[in-house]
Amino acid sequence: MDRYFAPGTNHLFVPGPVNIPDHVIRAMNRNNEDYRAPPIPALTKDLLEDVKKIFKTTTGTPFLIPTTGTGAWESALTNTLSPGDRTVSFLIGQFSLLWIDQQKRLRFNVDVIESEWGQGANLEILAEKIAADRAHTIKAVCIVHNETATGVTNNLAAVRRILDEYSHPALFLVDGVSSICALDFRMDEWGVDVALTGSQKALSLPTGMGIVCAGPKALEASKSAQSVRFFFDWNDYLKFYKLGTFWPYTPSIQLLYGMRAALDIIFEEGLDNVIERHSRLGKATRLAVEAWGLKNCTQREEWFSDTVTAVVVPPYIDSTEIVKRAWKRYNLSLGLGLNKVAGKVFRIGHLGHLNDVQLLGCLAGVEMVLKDVGYPVKMGSGVGAASAYLQNTIPLIPSRI
Repeated sequence: MDRYFAPGTNHLFVPGPVNIPDHVIRAMNRNNEDYRAPPIPALTKDLLEDVKKIFKTTTGTPFLIPTTGTGAWESALTNTLSPGDRTVSFLIGQFSLLWIDQQKRLRFNVDVIESEWGQGANLEILAEKIAADRAHTIKAVCIVHNETATGVTNNLAAVRRILDEYSHPALFLVDGVSSICALDFRMDEWGVDVALTGSQKALSLPTGMGIVCAGPKALEASKSAQSVRFFFDWNDYLKFYKLGTFWPYTPSIQLLYGMRAALDIIFEEGLDNVIERHSRLGKATRLAVEAWGLKNCTQREEWFSDTVTAVVVPPYIDSTEIVKRAWKRYNLSLGLGLNKVAGKVFRIGHLGHLNDVQLLGCLAGVEMVLKDVGYPVKMGSGVGAASAYLQNTIPLIPSRI
């Protein structure tokens, strides 16, 4: 029996970890295996080829690392840069803040471009810095594609245009933890040199695998990068890739089988359809927030995220109480406000293995919670706005036509 038993299903609407499909859970329900025996290298080889598809790359080299997104960050940085190297990084929320902190601890010279939380990356300042850097002292531009603390999505294509306009050779490193496999992401087309994500987000797996994809320029940079690395060293992986055994140390057998099942589900739906589904869920959530008379933390439409919505509450309400009440009374898990927006926002995650009717259940739960904490919400207003939109936009399920 669970320590905190509740009837029915927990309604998980944090922006990661997310719901795991039953098919994936069943695929992982297996014993350990010898990872040096033929089945695991064969499985790994197929996974490495297929995972390139979610990054939309044909030239990238993927690494499946037993770690979290934080470890994937470290892998991206230490394999491509040397202590003292100048990086440009954008501070727009909690997770970009943490990546900047990591860069500083790794002894990089971090040039921080800070924006108000709720705004996207200030690309005008980036353009000024790149234009002024005729000596090419900037070795990397680091950006969080989708800042989950504030529900802000950045324009990666615009970053690439700035670098190309000034023919600047800086590496382009992207945290795609809460975007890849849910938002439009084009590694090759946008000239991303390193992209990374985590298994517990849109892939809908348990936490424990950091997926890093390195382009040719990043692999070349790794040959001269002087940062100390061991566990995250790409060269160790590449040696075993050549040997055909693929693993420099023991992988999680269960996660590998889970990833196979998760990718199969994504490819069955079609990656572009997955992205469109997230777009629809994001729009429906924002319509509900508007109908409740509340504001989105994200300040401009161009930055709206389709994987998470951060909802600003009135000053007389502590958003932490909304999250607590949702869990205690309705078995509904919502995201807390973090750091600067703690107590000011709650977050609705809408990513991963999730459909429209599930989202409507979440929105109904949020309405009840808002009523509980004293906000004068009109019951059914958000659900009505979202369902009216969804009813006109949900396609037929292809396998059931």
